[in-house]
This record gives sequence, structure tokens and C-alpha cells, in this order.
Amino acid sequence: MHVPVDQLPAGLAACDCLTPFGDAAATAAALLAGRRALELSPVLGRDGGDPVPLALTGPMDETLPPRWLPGLRTLAAGIPPAAWGAARTPVIVASSNFGVGSLYAFTRDHDPRHLAHGTPFASVDLLRAEFGWGGHVHVFSHACVTAHLGLAHAARLLHAGLADRVLVFAFDFVSPFVAGGFHSLKILNGQLPAPYARRETGSIGLGDGAAFAVLTLEPAAFRLAAHALHNEMFHFTSNQPDGAGFAACAAAIATATAGRRVWIKGHGTGTLDAGRLEAEVLARQFPGAPLASWKGSLGHTLGSCGLVELAVALAALRGPAGMIPGTVGGAAPSFTDTVALEPFAAAGFDGAILTSNAFGGAHAAMLLTHD
Repeated sequence: MHVPVDQLPAGLAACDCLTPFGDAAATAAALLAGRRALELSPVLGRDGGDPVPLALTGPMDETLPPRWLPGLRTLAAGIPPAAWGAARTPVIVASSNFGVGSLYAFTRDHDPRHLAHGTPFASVDLLRAEFGWGGHVHVFSHACVTAHLGLAHAARLLHAGLADRVLVFAFDFVSPFVAGGFHSLKILNGQLPAPYARRETGSIGLGDGAAFAVLTLEPAAFRLAAHALHNEMFHFTSNQPDGAGFAACAAAIATATAGRRVWIKGHGTGTLDAGRLEAEVLARQFPGAPLASWKGSLGHTLGSCGLVELAVALAALRGPAGMIPGTVGGAAPSFTDTVALEPFAAAGFDGAILTSNAFGGAHAAMLLTHD
């Protein structure tokens, strides 16, 4: 199975994120210290329910204005000034949740003000008004590979000569509606996630997260050098049992590594079948490359995870420790011996592969390079 790879390098002029630990630098430091943002919390917020692992920036129940807006204001303050949303400086908004928590809140208290930002386009309109963006805003939503799609689209706009700079902005905040949905599938349960660990029962955590990146063709210390995207279209939730989808995406991004020595930031939610397939495929395709997942601490930030974790990776690479966080919450035995349970030195690596996977067998990978 041949999967094309976009080798359209774009520089990262700016990048940061928001997690329960704070910005990207604070988040990287917390992960290096082995801290977990996940805590067992009622799955339905104020309505109670089973305790499940959630990493929240504040109480989960939706507010007016929406609870995610203050955090996004803080994050957006770090975006370099530009005429964002103009024809040559478009904005790409990536999310899987958008304002769905507000729609759920409306079903509970029937306050019509929730409807003003409950749909994807309504929540994006709120962001446009809040941050003064123009009308050139692209909206992406494809489950947990959404941020990857936005970043790949940004690179295509730049190389097609359609933009000078592109802002990619991603946000996903947990609501009782989202948490309840994952709980109904039994993968959000009372256990803390242990990414890539061989154990009897798998589990995930969910987390609040947001991030931005400014992409440019101008010289930059860090670049997204290539993107690989593949969708098996196999099942509503599961992957092909033989791992063919993981293998196709991994093989495609490998063509762009050009002999680089890489480490891998994997998806690694804590589920068993997908975690095993991912770890085994990556170990075969990139022998000896350390594999780490940070969702055992931050939880799964869903459509925003690709950009949130890119910001954390950049902060770790730029950090004074020169160390990459290991798989917080992981445990031996792991699915492969490449799983890094402890932090490891960034020295000696000249690239990183960052992957995300989504319901239905959607796969994404990008190559991060630096001078």
C-alpha cells in the first residue's frame, strides 16, 4: 500500500501550548519530573458518575462565557502580531470538540446563550471576534489527527504561494458529553492510562489542551519537514488487525527521514490493541528509535493532541536540560523494548517523528527537524 508523503518543509516561527501544567515549557518540565496532570474525577462533572482520569484546567462544567475562553486568551497573547485572517496570513482552526460542551449545557439548563458558541462555526466566530481575526479562517475537524491535517494544510498553502505566514490554532476542552461518550466505550474507566504497557485492561485519560503554531517559509531553527496522512476507512473505531494502516503511514514518513537518527513521540493513549500495533510497527520501521507518549500524564487532548505535543517537544528540545520526557505512566513490560519509560538525552538525534491516530483507522505522522 503506497501512501504519499508531503515533503514541504516549513519553519516554525512560533509555537506554544496550554495544558493543566501551564505553557509548553512548564509542561515539558512537569513531564521530565514524571508528574501526572490526570486525576480521578466524576465523569459527568457536577452530575457525578464514575471516577475517571481527567486532566483539567478548571471545573469541567460549561460556563457563560464558555470555560475555555479565558485560557485561550492567555494562549493567544503569545501569538506574534500580524493581520491574522487576512488573505496572505490565514488562520487554521483545528478541533474535535469545538463548543459541544455548550450544547450539552443547553440541554441541562436551557439557557439559550449557550447556543451562541455551541457549534463549530459559532465557536470559531467567537474566536474571530475575540482575537480580531479576519475572514480567511479554515476549519478542520477529523478526530485525533485534526491538528496534523491543519499543519499539513498550512505547509501546502505556503508552498503553493497562497500565503506568507499561516497560524494554526487548536483547542479541545473536556465536557461531560465528551467524557461520557468515551466512558460508554469502556476505554475511559477507573484506571489511569499506562501507554504501551502489556496489561490486562487498557484505559485512556482525557485532557484539556490548546496550542498554536506559526508556519513560514522563512529560515527557522525548527522545521516541519514532511507530513504523511493515511486513512484505512476500516471501522468506526478500530484498526485493521494486522496493523497495515500503521505500517503504511510509518513507511511513508520514513521516506523523508533521509538517514536521520530520530526519536518518536507516539500517540500512545493507553489502549491495548492500538498501542501494541503502533509500538510494534514503529519498532520495525525505525529500529532502536526511542518511543515516548505523554498522554499518561496530560490525557488525550483529542483533535488538538498533535499540536499540543509538538509544542511540548519543541520546549523539551529548547530546554536547558537537553532531555526528552519519557512515557509518564508507562510500565514494564512494554509492547516493545523501544518504549522509553524514562527521560532520554536529545543529543545525538537530528529529528523527531510525531504521530497521531484516530477512530476509524486514520493515521498521521510528521517529521520535525532542527539545526
